[in-house]
Amino acid sequence: MPRPPLARERVLDAFEKIVINDGERTATLDATAKEAGVSKGGLLYHFGSKDDLVAGLLDRLDRLTTADLERMSAHDEGPVAYYVRTSVMEDDALDRALIATSRLAQGGSVAAGDALRHVRRRWEDTIRPHVRDRASLDLVMLVSDGLYFNNSLDVNGEEHLVPHREELEALLALVLRATAP
Repeated sequence: MPRPPLARERVLDAFEKIVINDGERTATLDATAKEAGVSKGGLLYHFGSKDDLVAGLLDRLDRLTTADLERMSAHDEGPVAYYVRTSVMEDDALDRALIATSRLAQGGSVAAGDALRHVRRRWEDTIRPHVRDRASLDLVMLVSDGLYFNNSLDVNGEEHLVPHREELEALLALVLRATAP
């Protein structure tokens, strides 16, 4: 599958950044074009409306999730360990797409809410064969959600809410013991 054109990706990057930093209402076509460094006509060439920008962002999230699932499935330690370890945000493309999509969902976008549920189902489907039962799957998902959430709170605080390396390893070992088939 060929890579999308660079200008199109710059426009999506700009839209994503504005949605994350300033909210969905601020992410107008004009503001997005300015942030991307393209003319409004250049933006409209790739995205004819704000709904098209949202659809482009959701498509990006889907592509990034597919790549993440491929890495998860191929990871030496297995999908559970991969998922728990990567639940600590690293400000990568997938994290940014998830945050922007969450902001859109919080603003009332049904499509964004549906996309987030779809991503979660895909992660669950990949992890499910590697845990013993539904309760084990819930444990993995909720521990990972907690790590992700606490990491977002931990940005400028003195008290660390996210486990350091040794603590994370101990937590991961506990999760693996509790969920192994």
